[in-house]
Amino acid sequence: MQKQPTIRDVAQAAGVSVAVVSRVLNPGSGPVAAATRGRVNEVMKNLGYHPRTAARELKYGPPTTLGLLLADVSNPFFARLADRVVQEAHSRGIQVLLMTTQEDDQLESERLATLIERRVSGIIATPTGNNLATWKQLQDLGTEVVFVDRSIPSLPEVDVVSIDNFESARAATALLAAHGHRRIGIISGPASSTTGRDRIAGYRQALETAGLEPDELLIRHAAFRGPAGGDAASALLNIEEPPTALVVANTAQVTEVLRRLSHAGIDIPGRLSVIVFEDSPWTELMTPALTIVKQPIDLLARHSVQLALSNTQGKTSEKRNVIRVAAELVERSSVARLQLSK
Repeated sequence: MQKQPTIRDVAQAAGVSVAVVSRVLNPGSGPVAAATRGRVNEVMKNLGYHPRTAARELKYGPPTTLGLLLADVSNPFFARLADRVVQEAHSRGIQVLLMTTQEDDQLESERLATLIERRVSGIIATPTGNNLATWKQLQDLGTEVVFVDRSIPSLPEVDVVSIDNFESARAATALLAAHGHRRIGIISGPASSTTGRDRIAGYRQALETAGLEPDELLIRHAAFRGPAGGDAASALLNIEEPPTALVVANTAQVTEVLRRLSHAGIDIPGRLSVIVFEDSPWTELMTPALTIVKQPIDLLARHSVQLALSNTQGKTSEKRNVIRVAAELVERSSVARLQLSK
């Protein structure tokens, strides 16, 4: 079966951008020279291109579909975020087209191409950090883009909704320091991610405030997928002076870290105090119950949906929106109080 032509095929054959084709498809959305319009229409006729229903939403009615592009729904955080975004959108009569990238740049590029073709009203996404040209293309098409949980510094005009990553890591580290811990390790996300960098920065700030000199051996970055978190935990346990406390600031790697600690026979909190960025119910059912950084997923979803629909609901400001919501540090039994040295 021959593949149906896409808006990108039309743009390439007509020698114009996708944005120009979009303006031809949506009269009144922007200027197009008469000759160019004629050429684009001729190409669409020759290719047998027929605009899909989703591509005509902006012309014929209110928004009906949001794109939700998440990194990895096997990560409980993203699974719960997807559930809440769907509920928030449904309450507004909006459908959600859910796609995942599995932290892969190429998959992200392919998914974005599909969302451009579908002409969704807005996109909520956890970006990999690449495909900058495609993200900019979406904005040129007038699609509202909202980054949730992460951002891309080189795209400063995109709205962002996240927890306060710096403060959440700072508070977790400060709690351990206040309980007498002087060797505090951290496992965060990749250094290329904004969450990974911001949480490490918060950790460093807490150490400085507590008068503790940071030891680079105690700072570990781990990929979001695979066994990297467990490997980082093993590496921390095997250094000459291992930590007495650990902040697992990479939600995707919490179970890998805990599995590795269990296999190594590590007593929590007797040998190692632990705080995790994870608020699944099982964290309270463990023995001991885990001290957690609880991320307000309901608020993340609500703000993200509101911003993603803002273009079609009369956005009042051209300024970028950056919304950071506070996470909650819930202290349980996995943190030991050490005797402070005099």
